[in-house]
Amino acid sequence: MTDYASRRQMMVDTQVRPSDVTKFPIISAMLSVPREQFVPSDKVEAAYISENVELGGGRVVLEPRTFAKMLDALAFDGSELVLDVGAAYGYSSAVIAAMAEAVVAVEEDEDMAGESAELLSSVNADNVIPHTGPLAEGATDHGPYDVIIIEGGVEEVPQTLTDQLKDGGRIACLFMEDRLGVVRIGYKQDGRVTWRFSFNASAPVLPGFAKETAFAL
Repeated sequence: MTDYASRRQMMVDTQVRPSDVTKFPIISAMLSVPREQFVPSDKVEAAYISENVELGGGRVVLEPRTFAKMLDALAFDGSELVLDVGAAYGYSSAVIAAMAEAVVAVEEDEDMAGESAELLSSVNADNVIPHTGPLAEGATDHGPYDVIIIEGGVEEVPQTLTDQLKDGGRIACLFMEDRLGVVRIGYKQDGRVTWRFSFNASAPVLPGFAKETAFAL
């Protein structure tokens, strides 16, 4: 039988800590949430690799390093209402739930969203609210949010999402340019979001987050 607890420990020791992520709440959450339960059965053995875990249709579970560094840059204090966009089967939401007041998990794939509700319940992530709908639309009914995190690549961020961010709030996005990407943290003040470089990473661009192609004659 595979010892997944040991794999989680190895993930933290070889992928997370060496990336300068050492905050106790992040380490504790990533050690306690069984990542292998939040991927399809044929991906279980790949759950802890140092790469994005492909879910099909251009969707992924972000690699541990990328996800951990995004959480680190967002600097949770435990009081936040968080919008988790592209939550897939719920792994990211389960981890964030251990560090925030509440999480709204947005997923547009009905099969993944349906499974995530059961999986989140199984790990007692009772402060996660599943929301099924287009990723780029967020979840206006539950906002505004202190923090927004997008679980995949983006080329541009719809204003629909930034409008759901509180003044004084922050948003983490992985902006993709061809195969290269950079995570930036956005800070909203007086209705405007300003972006700061955080680190480099890569992931497929999520549905609804690609730039519209300009029509040329």
